[in-house]
Amino acid sequence: MSREILRVLQLAPRAPFRLIGEVVGVSEQTAARRYHALRREGVMRVVGLVDAAVHGEAQWVARIRCRPDRAGPLADALTRRPDIAYVGLASGESEILCVIRSPVNAERDDLLLRRLPRSASVLDLTIDLLMHSFGPPGNADWAGYGEPLTDEQKAMLAGQRPPAARPGSLLKPTGEDAPLLQALAEDGRTTHTRLAEISGWSQARVTRRLDALEASGTLVYDLDLLPERLGFHLHATLWLRTTPAALQRVGEELAQHDEVAFAGATSGDYNVMAVVACRDAEDFYRYLTTRVAAVSGIESYRVSIRVRRLKQAASLIAHGRLVHPSLA
Repeated sequence: MSREILRVLQLAPRAPFRLIGEVVGVSEQTAARRYHALRREGVMRVVGLVDAAVHGEAQWVARIRCRPDRAGPLADALTRRPDIAYVGLASGESEILCVIRSPVNAERDDLLLRRLPRSASVLDLTIDLLMHSFGPPGNADWAGYGEPLTDEQKAMLAGQRPPAARPGSLLKPTGEDAPLLQALAEDGRTTHTRLAEISGWSQARVTRRLDALEASGTLVYDLDLLPERLGFHLHATLWLRTTPAALQRVGEELAQHDEVAFAGATSGDYNVMAVVACRDAEDFYRYLTTRVAAVSGIESYRVSIRVRRLKQAASLIAHGRLVHPSLA
C-alpha cells in the first residue's frame, strides 16, 4: 500500500486523501495515516517549486576533483553558498559534485566558483551547462521501487494534474506570493485553508492565484523521495558520450528506465548525465551491463558513485521541467 501511495503522489502530489484512498483501495483515514507515517520516516515529502526560468536562471553541473583529505572541508564550504543547490561527495570522497544556479550569460569568473579556495586541494574542475531534461512530462521521477499504477488508477487521477503549460507562459511571482511559495516549498500539500491563514488572503483568492501559477507552469509540485529508505542504497551518476545525432534518442531511452531518477543533456565532452538508484553494487552492475549496454549510440562512459549527500535544495526536475536542482 505504501508504494502505491507514493505512485499516486508522483502523478498527483496534491490529490486529496479521499481520492488517494479510492485509488489505492483503502479508507481516507488509512491513506492519511500512511502518508503522514511516510513523511515522518523521511521516505518522502511533497514540495512546491518555482521554475528556475522565471528568474532567468540556468543549471550548471560542476565536478571538482580534489585531494581526498581536503574534499570534506571544501564540500562543506560549498554548501553555504546560496547559488549552489546540491553538493555531494563521490568516488571515495575524492570528487565533489554540485549544481549551480546561474544565468547562462553569467560572467565566467562568477560562474567558475571564484570563491573556491585557491589551494592545491583542487586538482581538476569541470562545469557544464545542463541544457535539456529528457522524458515526457509527468514521468520524470525515479520509479524503480515498485509496480506502476494501472491505467484505471491513472485515469482516476487525471483531473488532479494541471494542464500542460504553453511555452512562454510563465508568470513572474510577486512579493505577495512569497508566503504562499515558501509554505509550499516546505510542504507542497499545505491546504488552501492554511495558505489563507499564512497569507492573510481569502481562500478564493488563494485558489485563483495558485490556479494561475500552476497553469502557467511557474509553480510545479514534485515528490522528493529518499531511495535508501526504500532499500536502494547505491546512487550513481553516469556520464555518457554520444554523437549529436543520437543524443535525443539515447536520453529519452535512458529516461524510461526505472532505475533512472533523472537524465539530461549537458554541454560537456560527456554530453548525457543519468542519475541512477540501485539496491547495491551487483544490482548496478546488472543495470549497466544489460539495460545501458542495450542502448545503441553510447560511445563511452564514466561513473561517479555518490558517497554522501551534503546539501539538496529540492528536486532537479518536476513533471519534465527544470526547477531548483539536485541529484538523486
